[in-house]
Order: sequence, then structure tokens, then C-alpha cells
Amino acid sequence: MLQKGKMMRIKLIWFLIFTVGWAAGIAAQALDKKQFAQGKKGLNYSKRLELDFNRDWKFFSGDIKGADAPEFDDRKWRKLALPHDWSIEGNFSAAHPAGNDGGALPGGIGWYRKTFHLAKDLKNRRIYIDFGGIYRNSEVWINGHLLGIRPNGYISFRYDLTPFVHFGQRENLITVKADNAKQPNSRWYSGSGIYRNVRLVTTADIAVDHWGTSVSTPAVTAGQATIRQLTVLRNTSGKQAGASAKPVQAEIELTLLDGAGKRVTTVKKQQVLKDSLTEADQSFTIDQPRLWSPADPYLYTLVTRISAGRELLDEYRTTLGIRYFSFDSKKGFSLNGQSMKILGVCMHHDLGALGAAVNRRAMQRQLEILKEMGCNAIRFSHNPPAAELLNLCDQMGFLVMDEAFDMWKKKKNKYDYSLDFEKWHKRDLQDMIKRDRNHPSVILWSIGNEIREQFDTTGTRITRELAGIVKALDATRPVISALTETDSSRNYIAKAKALNVLGFNYKFEDYDKLPLNFPGQKFIASETTSALETRGVYQSSDTLRFWPASGKQKYVVNGNADWTASAYDNTAAYWGTSHERAWKEVKKRDFMSGLFVWTGFDYLGEPVPYPYPARSSYFGIVDLAGFPKDVYYMYQSEWTDKPVLHVFPHWNWKPGSTVDVWAYYSQADEVELFLNGRSLGTRKKENDLHVSWKVNFEPGVLKAVSRKNGKEVLSSEVHTAGEASRIVLEADRSQLIADGDDLSYLTVKVTDQQGNVVPDAAQLISFSVEGNGTLAGVDNGYQANISSFKAPQIKAFKGRCMVIIRSGEEPGYIYIKAKAQDLGETVFRLSSR
Repeated sequence: MLQKGKMMRIKLIWFLIFTVGWAAGIAAQALDKKQFAQGKKGLNYSKRLELDFNRDWKFFSGDIKGADAPEFDDRKWRKLALPHDWSIEGNFSAAHPAGNDGGALPGGIGWYRKTFHLAKDLKNRRIYIDFGGIYRNSEVWINGHLLGIRPNGYISFRYDLTPFVHFGQRENLITVKADNAKQPNSRWYSGSGIYRNVRLVTTADIAVDHWGTSVSTPAVTAGQATIRQLTVLRNTSGKQAGASAKPVQAEIELTLLDGAGKRVTTVKKQQVLKDSLTEADQSFTIDQPRLWSPADPYLYTLVTRISAGRELLDEYRTTLGIRYFSFDSKKGFSLNGQSMKILGVCMHHDLGALGAAVNRRAMQRQLEILKEMGCNAIRFSHNPPAAELLNLCDQMGFLVMDEAFDMWKKKKNKYDYSLDFEKWHKRDLQDMIKRDRNHPSVILWSIGNEIREQFDTTGTRITRELAGIVKALDATRPVISALTETDSSRNYIAKAKALNVLGFNYKFEDYDKLPLNFPGQKFIASETTSALETRGVYQSSDTLRFWPASGKQKYVVNGNADWTASAYDNTAAYWGTSHERAWKEVKKRDFMSGLFVWTGFDYLGEPVPYPYPARSSYFGIVDLAGFPKDVYYMYQSEWTDKPVLHVFPHWNWKPGSTVDVWAYYSQADEVELFLNGRSLGTRKKENDLHVSWKVNFEPGVLKAVSRKNGKEVLSSEVHTAGEASRIVLEADRSQLIADGDDLSYLTVKVTDQQGNVVPDAAQLISFSVEGNGTLAGVDNGYQANISSFKAPQIKAFKGRCMVIIRSGEEPGYIYIKAKAQDLGETVFRLSSR
């Protein structure tokens, strides 16, 4: 009986402890419902808050004196939400100083101001502001105090607001100046302003530092993985009057979470001095890890909790993907022990009609289109991307080459980063590595692209310095630079012997020399192709045309009067080649780890081979509006396991025309072509990655049938279209989130009565939006279209255009009306919740 009574008393004590702890936890959560992280039961705690700081800014376009002063009158300034790119709102003009290489859009100077209050409860906490990126030469003030400047437009950074802010009823003012007036400073469209996200962060005096965790997996097998985390704690308590000089005994608890909950917890005691940075090193193992890969991008979460005594000071989450990879000088690339080719594309940072302003859905859509093509890797050229884009690569399964610089001390443009390199390169590179090192998608650190120091001894010195900066912060990934010089005696960057992988741009004819010129090195084709296509334009040629023909010409001679290029994959810039040729040269060499095609999407600026009014590139596999060009299906047939049959071109031609008909196919042995039921013969792939026929045009139906072992795999038809008669709208998503940021991309087609797209349709289509949404942009993919992306109308190009709808902040329906002369009106409904 005594034993039984003792057990009852123990149970009662544990019940009381649990109840008190539960009640304390509920009470603490009730104090601030915005605090989203759940702390330890029963502790008196305050936690980190990371709040969206994008709403309710004011903007002024132009330079103005005194705008940094709190008393400045900004009542007439425009109200807007971030991220914001003022350049994309401007009109195209050849007179803009950036020229058409910069997208023929304006730069200039812009000012932003935002007022906010801080609760009295935050008085004993640290207050930070985090900027994802400001283009460029940013200056930031808080309540009239200059916090700092950052010249680099692509770098994320933080400022400590704590010494200068007010709490309670007194208002705070944050002011930002972005100066993009000195141009040209970029070889492509940069955008202007606070074009990435801004967050307000509050922490205790002792907390995980900014980008303060570094997670690695030093040993991984199918049965077990070792996980190591270095945690940097920042203690700012010594900066406050009356703060204790005694060191604090902190407890660092790491908990690994997967989709099912907790996996492993480890705890370490760490002495933290006042006004200091302290690093803690913790490791543990897990059994049967699920490995991250492009096919299965599985993610874990590491939760770091910092406690002192019974007070929870901070909770910080780090995403983790467990994987291992290697580059081999003979066998190329392997991931998790499996050989694979890196099937990548290069991507600039603009989002077409949205400009440089970051939008998660717009970036996600681009990645979805590339994933469907079979792409498994992105080279972010030639600068660090938005952090949200790397998050998407982690989640969707893309390998990433993360690139820091397009130039070092030797300039490529009059006002580019070369002016800031000497003073800022170390800090900018360190910030990129710290921010991005926990992303499993990142497998390569690139320190430069086609750097001009490649050709002299300064290249050796700077390469060693930059590689040393990277390795001091992350020794788990290779360092690379995208090179052009394949002669080892002239390549001073490679001579530094500080690069772990050598990337080479173009010059496929030298591939077989690389192992001889650089013995024992590992290789990747860091940039290939530079082929030129305009969607829906078809010009026959039995040979590859180079536009321009050489470096002696800036623009093509005798190009097309409408500033277009053929979509047959038969035109390239003089330094490049066709898509088929570039891929075949990499595909057949095991020592080439893979490639990054220039480019995945068309991008604003660099409109080779034409002058203005051309204002965006022709290099993309996908056009600026997001419509795939025909060559997209060549990659899909080569880079995926799905059956593919894509036959082109359209079938509306002048009588008597002889037309080249191409087909890309996979999972089949041959393709047979029929015209109005008559066989035009069967073709098999030989030296090319497509099959083709020369066909005398007659109206009707062109039909292709692919077969394997004599059995039909797929069929595809192209019909002669009749007169344009109606507008068809198709949405990529009809259900949106009512957050003011979500997007739906509506493809607008001009069709005949039977639903066939009319390939030469060019009607002006007008749009109106009613309900809980707004028009975010329009585009048609035509590289020389100089109508505004923000106008409520646009001409169809080759029968198509695009309208982008942004959700409002209230749920409900959104009605989009599209109308054109002689085509009537079409209404489409979206909903948001």
C-alpha cells in the first residue's frame, strides 16, 4: 500500500508540473499572438520575431534634398508596397543611358520612406532591419541617423536599428535612397529600387547571429548521416547601460525535424561573454536518412533553441537537405553515389513584365516550366539571386551554381562594380556565402564570370584571395569560375590552382584539349549555346547562321526587318552554336559534368543581334512571357523519360511554298509524317536530335506519328487555321491566395472557329479587371515590343499574348475581360481566398 501511495504522489507531482508548465506556455503565447515559434513548456520566454516589412512605404522618383530628415514633408509621395522596381514602370527609349543592353528602360534615383511604431514591450530587445537587395548604391537612415551604404545591388544585408529607435507612441522613420543614375553599370537589365523583400527582426540580447548557423553533413551513407552545425551566438547585452559583465552560461538545443516530427535532439552548454560573438560546434547522427535530390527534394528542419537558466532567449530554424556529391576528372558529376549529368540553364534575375521586383509565384512559375523541360540545375548569372529563389530551388529540386561577380577590378561597363570591388568584394562575398551556405541546392560557389584578369597575373592573386574567403566560411562545396581561355599558359585564373572545378564558356571545339591542358582537373560547360530564336518565326536554312558574324560587327548585317530570328535552331551569335550541337558535345563526354545553357528564359537587355527597338534577349529556350520556343521540346525529349512528339511549324503558308517540317521525339524509334492523310515518309534520328521533311504546302492537316517497335507511341497534328474569330483565355492557376502578392498568368490566344491558334494574329487586345485583383503586367514574348508592360492592352504576337493578374488582400472573385476589334469580348473568372 505504501508503495502504491508513493506512486500516486509522484504522479500527482508530475501532473501539477505539467499543468503549470502548460498554463505558463498558453499565457506566454497569449501575450503576443504574432509570436509563431513554440518554446519550451513552463519557461518564461521571449522569442525572435521576423515580420514582413513590405507594406505602407512612400516613394519619390528623382533626387530631392533633405528627404532623409524626419521633418521632411512626404505627404504627396506615392504609396506602394515592396518589392518595387521603378524602371519597369517606365517607357522604352533608345535615349536611356543604359541603352538597349540595359533593356532601354530608365534608371535614376529613388527615395523610399516608411513610418512605424514599436511596442514598449520591445524596449529591451534588439531591433534589426533586413534588406534582400537594393539596386543600387543604397543609403539607409533611421530617424535621421545614417546606418550605412551598400553599393552592390545584389547583396542582402542587415542594419541594427536598436540605438536609434523609439518605443511606445513615438513614431519611427526608415528612409532609403537608391541611386541607379550612373549608367551603364550592367550588361543586362538591372531594375532599380528596393526590389527584394524587407523584414523587421527582433531578438533577445543573446541570439543566433544574422545567418548564424552553418550546417553540413560530413559523412552520409544510405544507412546513416552525420549532421554538424556551427552556431554563432551574438551577445549585445554589454552595450546597454548597467549590463552585467559576467559571462552567461547558455544552453544550445538542436532538434532535427522531419515531416513526421522530432528525430534527434542534442544539447550543449556554452559560455557567452558580453558584447561578443561565440561559436558552438555540435554534431549528431541519424539513421536511414532520406537524401535530397532533384528527383526527391526532401527537406529537414533544424530548430536551434538558446536558453539561459529558465529563460528561452531565441529560436532559430535552419532548412537542411542531406545529400553528398562529387566531381570527378574522368567520370563527371555524381549525386548520392549516382552518376548524373548536370542539365542546367543560366538565368538572369528579371521576371519579364514584372521587372526585377521579386515575386515568389513568378519565380516558382519559371522553375515549373524549366522542371517540365527536364532541367535539373540553374546557374544564377552573374550575381547572387534572391534568397526566396534559393528556397524554391531547395523545395523543387534544382542544383545551383551560385555566382558572386561579373567583374573584378577590370570593368566591363563605365560605372559597374569594378569601381567598388577593391573596397567591398570581401564583405560582399562573405555575405553571399553566409546567407546561402545552408541551401542543399547550392553545389558550386562561382567567384566570377569571364573575368578580364584571366589574362594577366593579377588573376592569380585575386583568385587565391577570393577562394580563400569562400573556404574560410564553407569548405564543403567546390569553388569555380566561368572561364573563356582554354590555353593553360594564358589562363591566369586557372594557374592559381585555387579552383576545384573549371568552368568553360563556349569553345566546344576545345573540349578534348581540356584534360591535356589542365591535367587532373574537373570540368563543366558553365555556359553554352547562345542560339537565337523568336517564338513562331520560321526561316529555312541548311547551315547554321551567325548573327552577328564576328566580333567586328556589333549588329547583324541583313537581318530580319522586323527584328526577329528563326525558331528552327539555325541561328546563333558568333561565339555560340546551336542548341543541338552544344548539347551533343557535352552529352558524349563523360568528363564534362554537365552544362548550363545560355539561357533558360529570354531576359530584358542584351538584345543580340539587333539595336533598338530590340530590348530583350533572343537566347532563351522560353520567351519573356513564359511561352516555350520549339527547341524546348528538344531538351524535353533528351532530358526526360517522358514520351515526346512535337511537330512544327504552323501550317498557314502561301500557296507554292516549300516548308521545312521538324519533329522532336523520344521513347520511339521513328516518326512518320502525313499531309491530309498521305504519307510523306518515315524518318529516324541519325546525326541530329530531330527529324525533318521538306513539304510542299497545301492547306489541311499535318500529322506526325511516332512508333517504337512498330507500335504507335504518340501522334500530333497541326491544322491550317482559318480567320481569327475569338479570344480564348487559359489560366495557369484559377485559385489564388488573397495576400496581395499571388499571381495568375493568363495565356491569351486568338483562334479560329475550330479553336486553332491563328499564327499571324496581331490584334490589339485590351484588358479590364474587376473585383479583388489588379492587372500586374502584360507581355507577348516579342523581343522588339516597346509598348509598356504596365499598359491595359497589348498586341498579340504570333497569335498569343499574356496578362498577369495579382490578387488583392481581400478574398473574393476576380473578373478579367479581354476584347479586341472583330473578336468580341471574353470574360474569365478567378477566385482568391
